[in-house]
Amino acid sequence: MFFLNSLSHSLLGANMKKHMEFELQPTLQGKLIEIRPLKPQDFEALYKAASDPLIWEQHPDSDRYRPEVFQKFFDGAIESGGAFAVIERKSGRIIGSSRYCNLKPAEREVEIGWTFLERAFWGGAHNRELKSLMLGHAFRFVDRVVFVVGERNLRSQKALEKIGAKFFKKEQRLGSDGTMRQNVVFTITR
Repeated sequence: MFFLNSLSHSLLGANMKKHMEFELQPTLQGKLIEIRPLKPQDFEALYKAASDPLIWEQHPDSDRYRPEVFQKFFDGAIESGGAFAVIERKSGRIIGSSRYCNLKPAEREVEIGWTFLERAFWGGAHNRELKSLMLGHAFRFVDRVVFVVGERNLRSQKALEKIGAKFFKKEQRLGSDGTMRQNVVFTITR
């Protein structure tokens, strides 16, 4: 009897632990958008969404609209294992991307970042729903979500404030060109 109880307790513990592991690429659906794992075959559709230079004008990598620069971004997204295609449900088109990254299980923290949407979807319900879906999923596993934004990207900082994120600190991080860049860090806690 003791062996069976110990075995069932061990299996229960393993199952609970398995269910507590953060799933970095779930498929999540709202009224306006669906987010699903980004796939290598999504390059053309995602680049079409990203090819507007105005999307990137305040971003530290302001030339990301160029195909060769975007290819590096896309390759990094695929390699990250946490990137999403953001799909407008009405049209079925990919309209942007986001990702979970820098998961710190011991600190019960994850970062949401690398987010962009076509300009037609800025400042409204689509971005709010994207963040709501991602935050809802994240808070099943962590207590704090972090957002890191380029210091001069005021548009993204204002968007984060609109969803309730609070300024946490300034931080330097290594940029894609190998230089250190100043960023601002926002947080939302459960």
